[in-house]
Amino acid sequence: MELKFTVSGRISKPVHEVFEAVADPKELSGYFTTGGAKGRLETGATVTWDFHDFPGAFPVNVVEVEKDKKIVLTWDADEGRPTTVTMGFEGLSDGRTLVTITEEGWRENADGLKASYGNCEGWTGMLCAMKAYVEHGINLREGFYK
Repeated sequence: MELKFTVSGRISKPVHEVFEAVADPKELSGYFTTGGAKGRLETGATVTWDFHDFPGAFPVNVVEVEKDKKIVLTWDADEGRPTTVTMGFEGLSDGRTLVTITEEGWRENADGLKASYGNCEGWTGMLCAMKAYVEHGINLREGFYK
């Protein structure tokens, strides 16, 4: 059984603005990486994401970026085993943006399943936080974990 999940949500902003909310480390630090993000998401880059609820900065390898359409990342989300995160950005006819996040590559055992559930929760929270931040300037994660 392949362990893989997909979460998605609609943000009431144009696709370029939503894409930049992920690609730009200053924007990402405003609602997601509670300890800050360093480095712009560009193909071939290695950036760092830091979270107050998980001590230490995580290296994130940027595999592919297609401006305003797709970001593909790998990181060690499963006890040293890299998983692949694919974020899709689709402009909708009503001016909103559909963001879809898929993560795959988990070990096919109980520990991999548990880790995947944790990240599924994390990406869902990220989408909710992004919506509040991009649409209303509110940081939902501020004080949530500390």
